[in-house]
Amino acid sequence: MSHPMIVDIWSDVMCPWCLVGWRSFAEGVRLAGSDVEVTIRWMPFELNPQMPPEGKLQAEHLAKTYNRSEDEIAAMRAELEGAAERVGFSISWQGEGEEPPAMMWNTFDCHKLLRWSLAAYGPAEQTRLKEAMFAAHFQQRRNMADRDVLVSLCENAGLDGKAAREALDDEALELAVRAEEERGVSGGISAVPTFVINHKYMLQGAQEPEGFANALLKIASMEAAA
Repeated sequence: MSHPMIVDIWSDVMCPWCLVGWRSFAEGVRLAGSDVEVTIRWMPFELNPQMPPEGKLQAEHLAKTYNRSEDEIAAMRAELEGAAERVGFSISWQGEGEEPPAMMWNTFDCHKLLRWSLAAYGPAEQTRLKEAMFAAHFQQRRNMADRDVLVSLCENAGLDGKAAREALDDEALELAVRAEEERGVSGGISAVPTFVINHKYMLQGAQEPEGFANALLKIASMEAAA
């Protein structure tokens, strides 16, 4: 018997461990097999809510935030690149021409469009947009605070570009995203990625796929016995 699960993933597009964690979780779902039936919903968490619209150079931001040297930042990036490769997603530059600098952006508009896509289209389409945002940020080095870029990502994901642009100007949607962010913090979300299953079981970090699979099967067993 398959056990339905709603999994709310608290995540930010700027977070490479969110990407790694998502890919690992998705593999964990596959390993768990037909015993679980998972519906994914992406929830808003801003790592850098005060990030200015023009963004900041990633290396400079990380050095200041974590008080790390240039060599330490390079080592951090190498570790992340290796982790991403292991889950089948390169975070290296994939574009043509000269490689642009890696940047950090304000992601509030990303979260607005993710919430809009969930409401307007459903969980599968929201996940497709989230993955497109990950690729745009990590592989294509696009400006994730640029509304034209975000609308084009929506269109490429099969969503209505005109409706997406209207959503970006929707004050009610803005308030809804802020409310979700506050709900997450009040619910104990202090780091990402965080996976909340059926509103009560919390898994944190980029675990191994087998760990996610075992956790899902254990939760399915507990839910069945409740």
